[in-house]
Amino acid sequence: MANTGLAELDFGTYPGDTNITQAVIGQTDIVADSVIEVYIEPKDTADHTIDEHIIEAPRVFAGLITPGVGFSIYGMAIDDLAYGLWNVRWVWV
Repeated sequence: MANTGLAELDFGTYPGDTNITQAVIGQTDIVADSVIEVYIEPKDTADHTIDEHIIEAPRVFAGLITPGVGFSIYGMAIDDLAYGLWNVRWVWV
């Protein structure tokens, strides 16, 4: 069975950071060759609506697996302007 979760990436207050990294820990079964997928989940946050998650969302990537610990989620502003909280769903097998 896949392992899943939801993270809130925080780009900070306006105008925000253009690139951020967030650690996902507590993944005791993750191994070096696990496959991770991350994607923006359209769901309201304190800073953005569902529609903003669909239209203006930053790009997200996963990497830097630490076996028995977790991995990193990377967020990158598409138009060099991202701020506040964005929902990111993750899954790994």
